[in-house]
Amino acid sequence: MKIIIAGGGIGGLTAALALQARGHDVTVLEAVREPRPLGVGINLLPHAVAVLADLGLLPALRGMAVETAALVFANKHGQAIYRDPRGLAGGYSHPQFSIHRGELQMTLWREASEKLTVLSGQRVTGVRDGNVALIDTAEGPREQAADLIVGADGIHSALRRRLAPDEGAPCWRGVMMWRGTTWAPPFLDGRTMVQAGHSQAKFVVYPIGAPREADGLQLINWIADRRVQPPTPGLTAPDRADWSRAGRLDDLLPTFGRWHFDWLDVPGLITRAEQMLEWPMVDRNPLPRWRLGPTTLLGDAAHPMYPIGSNGATQAIMDAQALADALTHHADLDTALAAYEDERRPFCARIVEMNRREGLDAILDRVEALAPDGFARLEDVIAPAEVAAEINAYKAAAGHQVRR
Repeated sequence: MKIIIAGGGIGGLTAALALQARGHDVTVLEAVREPRPLGVGINLLPHAVAVLADLGLLPALRGMAVETAALVFANKHGQAIYRDPRGLAGGYSHPQFSIHRGELQMTLWREASEKLTVLSGQRVTGVRDGNVALIDTAEGPREQAADLIVGADGIHSALRRRLAPDEGAPCWRGVMMWRGTTWAPPFLDGRTMVQAGHSQAKFVVYPIGAPREADGLQLINWIADRRVQPPTPGLTAPDRADWSRAGRLDDLLPTFGRWHFDWLDVPGLITRAEQMLEWPMVDRNPLPRWRLGPTTLLGDAAHPMYPIGSNGATQAIMDAQALADALTHHADLDTALAAYEDERRPFCARIVEMNRREGLDAILDRVEALAPDGFARLEDVIAPAEVAAEINAYKAAAGHQVRR
């Protein structure tokens, strides 16, 4: 089939490669005129890495990422609550990678450009007659027909708007995120991801590159979440024009300035950041459907969710595989799109709802409520088996599969 994918992000490019590998004629239309390796770090869970490995990208991933050995949950004093082995160290079939989002996207962009048609400066604004994409370019509007149009154009998706024209702005519940990268000495074993604090103030930190030979410093990715308003109904996020603006130290140090752990200097990371950007933590309500005629959605266009549990890019990659599989197993397009949606839409809707309830991070709030001043022994505060059960229940619901 002739397939148009609106959006050249991680999900859209993975879908393009997966569909091209199945013999389809794929064109990616990306709104940005000159794609660059923007953004900060993300985590790719093992089931997403398996999809990229099937596309021949595992060597490239190993060369640019850190193989995550564990995720550690800690309180705001830096005391460990639970250590969850990840990737090969956790018994999975594939590694988990901590990686720079922009470098991953540009790797996918180069791979796709060699194998199929990838056009930049091409913003899909709508669809006419079911299968004709309406496209804005610097030279003016144009149209392009296809057998299938896939909306992978993010949280502000034009194709999603066809299904939910009155949806309005993304949902915001008063939490802002500051994301940064800092060159710093490796912490713990140099391969561990940590989530410390609680829902009112949380610090997530992990390395996204190997230590430099010159000075031994490692590029550390960090995310600071802080509630700035109570989660009242109808709360409106900052204007979209302010998203990804430069963060200010004055917004973070009053909260995180005393978080000096035995193994990490949190305010030191923040103050030495080479870049720091600010976002509202937003999502959207799950849609009752993703398809309209020969169009469907994928990734953040379909299911934008809070960045909890490393599910953002991972679930977009899983969408890509599921769509390619559905088109392979069903000759009829409508049947294939129904099968894809039946597999992915309820699953991702559950993750959206779980993440609204703090998802994996809910255990941090429980420990904070029970022991705000820290603890001498975790078992005096909460049963370790109870912590493990709660974390493993979320992981099972989010699609983690440990090799047996």
